[in-house]
Amino acid sequence: MIQYFFKTYTEKVWGIPCKEISADWAAQRIKGLSLSSAIWNALFKPKPSNKGDVIKTLIDSFRYPKQGPGLMWERCTEKCIAMGVQVKMNSGVKDISLNNQKWTVQTEDGNTHTDFDYVLSSAPMRELIQSVKPAFNAEVLADASQLGYRDFLTVVLICKDEDAFSDNWIYIHDPSVKVGRIQNFKSWSPYMVPDPEMACYGLEYFCFEGDGLWTSSDADLIALATKEIAQIGLTKPSAIVDGYVVRQPKAYPVYDQEYKERVNTVREAIKEYPGLYLVGRNGMHKYNNQDHSMMTAMLAAKNIVAGKEVYDLWDVNEDAEYHEGGERGAEHQKIAERLVPQKLQQ
Repeated sequence: MIQYFFKTYTEKVWGIPCKEISADWAAQRIKGLSLSSAIWNALFKPKPSNKGDVIKTLIDSFRYPKQGPGLMWERCTEKCIAMGVQVKMNSGVKDISLNNQKWTVQTEDGNTHTDFDYVLSSAPMRELIQSVKPAFNAEVLADASQLGYRDFLTVVLICKDEDAFSDNWIYIHDPSVKVGRIQNFKSWSPYMVPDPEMACYGLEYFCFEGDGLWTSSDADLIALATKEIAQIGLTKPSAIVDGYVVRQPKAYPVYDQEYKERVNTVREAIKEYPGLYLVGRNGMHKYNNQDHSMMTAMLAAKNIVAGKEVYDLWDVNEDAEYHEGGERGAEHQKIAERLVPQKLQQ
């Protein structure tokens, strides 16, 4: 049973044997979970007496933007522009350089932006470290280059709504199909599917950039998803009216057996580059959820405003906890706890 529910799905996600995955991943993602607690939760849906009783893996209610998570960033962009912040979209960074305690950023469109005191990077650690000047030493460059990522694509199928399932998502453990998870976007928010007669399912496939799945044509991927969703009995091919594919490179930082040592090498090295903050999932090579990743950037901003390292961003973990001494630390710990998604009381 354990092999069926954990091993099969986990190896779908990561594309490597479970024995090659660091125990850090399991400790973070299934903290507090056991097979007995999963079965009990499925049968009886117990209500926790306090937030400390919540097992994150079993949370089944979320606060969700009515038109998807992208809505948050659209509103954030609007507010930044209203405050006079320059927001440059689609301007890939070529390199960043430090000279006389000031940062210069060169973008792929050939423009140069100078005199920055701080740079906050959510770019994949592996790529950023290769792009910093003056260059890191050979050991740091080598360790960063060995960090791994798992890529991800979603095949979106637009179907006639036949009420196949009402869950937000379903995890697919069956090894006879390649799909790993299926999202029902209409269950997240009815505004995601404006036509009430239609449904929209996202079949998620885990892959490596450049492998057979990643390089398959959109038509082939839609055909595969149509075949597999019928195979597992969620809808019929005749109900599907359209489809498209979204590819997301470097969706997951890989927690292999050597990742922590490599990340620690980078952490020590960036101390010699004042004003450089690594934030977010890929920036820190840390498999945090979106809210925890956002918290690292928020605390970086607090450090900048304070003019000193009040918070250690690396202490933000899967529980959105961080450490600061004294009464101020206790006060802000409460703020951190409020940012953790809580199960909604029914």
